[in-house]
Amino acid sequence: MKPNLLLITVDQMRYDCLHYLNHPVIQTPNLDHLAKRGVTFTSAYSATPSCVPARASILTGMSQRSHGRVGYQDKVVWNYEHTLPGELAQAGYHTQCIGKMHVYPTRNLCGFHHIELHDGYMHYNRNRARSSALEWWDYTDDYLPWLRERAGYDQDIMDHGLDCNASVVSRPWHLEEKYHPTNWAVTRSIDFLRRRDPGKPFFLWTSFVRPHSPLDPPEAYLNLYKNMELPKPPIGDWAEDKDPDGAGFNPTTGRGLVHERMRQDALAAYYALITHIDNQIGRLLNALFEFGVSDNTVIMFTSDHGDLMGDHNLYQKRLAYEGSAKVPFILCDPTGRLGLEGGKKVTQVVEMRDIMPTLLDIADLAIPDSVDGSSVLPLGKISGDKQEAQWREYIHGEHAHGAMSYHYTTDGKRKYIWYSQSGDEQFFDLEQDPNELQNLIGEDEYADEIAVWRNRVVEELTGREEGYTDGERLLVGQSPRDVLSHALK
Repeated sequence: MKPNLLLITVDQMRYDCLHYLNHPVIQTPNLDHLAKRGVTFTSAYSATPSCVPARASILTGMSQRSHGRVGYQDKVVWNYEHTLPGELAQAGYHTQCIGKMHVYPTRNLCGFHHIELHDGYMHYNRNRARSSALEWWDYTDDYLPWLRERAGYDQDIMDHGLDCNASVVSRPWHLEEKYHPTNWAVTRSIDFLRRRDPGKPFFLWTSFVRPHSPLDPPEAYLNLYKNMELPKPPIGDWAEDKDPDGAGFNPTTGRGLVHERMRQDALAAYYALITHIDNQIGRLLNALFEFGVSDNTVIMFTSDHGDLMGDHNLYQKRLAYEGSAKVPFILCDPTGRLGLEGGKKVTQVVEMRDIMPTLLDIADLAIPDSVDGSSVLPLGKISGDKQEAQWREYIHGEHAHGAMSYHYTTDGKRKYIWYSQSGDEQFFDLEQDPNELQNLIGEDEYADEIAVWRNRVVEELTGREEGYTDGERLLVGQSPRDVLSHALK
């Protein structure tokens, strides 16, 4: 039988929040175990680092230019011919998603046989002025009816009072731990293992909503970090350090100065959510053993994007800086059939669009022509110059984000960012300056190298409908779009 496939994703987890990668504080024993047995990709990025476009790349294997979602916009129909679960289902896999998909319509199967959803707080669903006779949770969410049935008819995900995008406000989970959405995702995943078709290989996507805010870990996990001196955020010499409007004290803002005690509390809760997820992943791994499938299940772990958590006085995602765009990425093969080098750390740049072709490659299935990504399996097997020659030179990323709309290119060693509305540029030597403290634009010794990276952005944007370039230079002030026209049809 073909190997089972378990894709574990989290929402908004930074690349550096793994003890295995020498984080000084965080506890992630189960993820560390997967990394030690598997391959860790240390230059993994989300090309368009917010929920909707990142998940489009995961599900289709397409670049943002191909799937058309180059910013964040809800309520745009997902209509893709080839999806990861669809290809696996056609090949005889029993497919199931538990947790966050963030597609539209909300219950679009996208090729899965079955889904059990909890996308978190979705504003367009929660807008009661637009709701039908049915309450929103009756048809868009599976976690909340489950919660109400077990914890009380009046329970809601907003009862703790935290905003779903509040990156600097935290408090302990207000109910028993077993009712937390992180536990729910694993509880329902284990139930799938019980009721799956044993005559078929399975593809299970366990998709956690946390550590995306609200920052509401169970208290036992918060206690691990709340009285600890936590790492200071990197603040680049280019970062804004004034907050005349007090924007930093708006918990839903993406930028501004935040009181240090508030930042420490938020960071403690963020780490606590990650450790909570890690422990629940351990529960899921144990269930694989109990159902007799642990020796034939390949596991991939990643996040859709990161969270700046105060880096450069910035919060949340969308931007191209490491804390936002760079993600953890682990591939573990307990079966041994893939020939991966256990404990290997791969430095070549990989991206969300590589997930679909990698999992199809593991299943020994054809990769559709629509897929722009590549299987990362060769990177886990091959060492030396041959590995470098067979892989891409860089990735191109972007995000429509109002006045902060940008495009970036990186190979994990260098990064160039162009802000399309202002024309501002940044260039970072990530090998010497991994925290992006010094913007090298204007430094003579880097001028030729910067020109190469700038030209790569020109090449990537040539022919784009927004008119960002005439094919020779970048044009400032062209109107960005969240969704390209072909994805609106």
